[in-house]
Amino acid sequence: MINIGEVLLNLWNSSGFAALSAGFGDGGWQNLVMLVISCVLLYLAIVKKFEPLLLCGIAFGCLLSNLPMGGLYHQELWTAFMDEASPFYHSYGEIMRHGGLLDIFYIGVKTSLYPCLIFMGVGAMTDFGPLLSNPKSLLLGAAAQLGVFAAFFGAVAMNLISPELGFTGPEAASIGIIGGADGPTAIFLTSKLAPHLLGAIAVAAYSYMALIPLIQPPIMNALTTPEQRKIKMVQTRQVSKTEKIIFPIVVVIFVALLLPDTAPLIGCLMLGNLFKETGVTDRLSDTVQNALMNIVTILLSTSVGATMVGSNFLTVQTLSIVVLGVIAFGMSTAGGLIGGLVMWKATKGKVNPLIGSAGVSAVPMAARVANTVGQKNNPSNFLLMHAMGPNVAGVIGSAIAAGFLLSVFG
Repeated sequence: MINIGEVLLNLWNSSGFAALSAGFGDGGWQNLVMLVISCVLLYLAIVKKFEPLLLCGIAFGCLLSNLPMGGLYHQELWTAFMDEASPFYHSYGEIMRHGGLLDIFYIGVKTSLYPCLIFMGVGAMTDFGPLLSNPKSLLLGAAAQLGVFAAFFGAVAMNLISPELGFTGPEAASIGIIGGADGPTAIFLTSKLAPHLLGAIAVAAYSYMALIPLIQPPIMNALTTPEQRKIKMVQTRQVSKTEKIIFPIVVVIFVALLLPDTAPLIGCLMLGNLFKETGVTDRLSDTVQNALMNIVTILLSTSVGATMVGSNFLTVQTLSIVVLGVIAFGMSTAGGLIGGLVMWKATKGKVNPLIGSAGVSAVPMAARVANTVGQKNNPSNFLLMHAMGPNVAGVIGSAIAAGFLLSVFG
């Protein structure tokens, strides 16, 4: 005869509810907190529209990995993956045999497949025409990488002040790249140098990218005068199709030879752009921009979110990353604006320094913010195409910065 009470008791004991309550005093509370955080992130993505295409997946991946007994993601497997004394050391086969669904998804992050494919899609959606018509924009993209190195040295300084709360060189490099305002690059570098910080850095990077319309204008107003913000710039020259085809080929050769570690990112970025510009690969360009980009975004966001396990995420280090991340964003914006002011001075007032703020690689949001602030000061001012030059230069700049840091600490 079936004992209903025993069946119900066994059902309870094998449920995640029991695991959550049993482990509450031993860290189970962290999973509960992360479930709440994932719901907050879902609210921000769905209701507030903060980078919803990515934040939805990140939040749901976080939710799934913090459900006890789900078996979707195993942090211990990835810890063993990095342990030279473990049979799991750098063994994707073992991960495939013993891991869950999100562990298998995460292999694409660990191998840098997803960030590179995202870059291919970005390349296919990017017009380098504004950069080619005004090559000086490259300088503004470089100046806007100031926040990357400011946050890096800040994280290193924390280690000197308090080794317990500080960061190692590879961890500091991963935090610094948040200042590049480039999510795929941040994921690419962090997955190689500090994978245990991936969840915190990814959430910080994408959250601040979504908050660019709030973060940048006060800095822009503080560093420029109303007269400078009113400056109207003349229309740039028309770029030929031949130039647009040659550009990605030349860039990938030069940058990959200069910093070989950037070859995966720059190579995919420029391949995507070449698909767009040739005029004979429209089907490939369309696939990369739409179907491939959407599929990879789903896999990337959910697997990155899965790394936000409570025991790793709810630490003082995470709070430090959030603080250093916003400093990096602010310093990158300031660096671009300072570059814009130098260019304004050098051209005797022909360049509106606001376009320097678009040197961060959040395409095209940063360029739109520069245009919006310019129009608030002068309604007849249209800076969008001028700001797109530094904006796309920032994409290249952040990849180069990541390659440099990877060559130093990788």
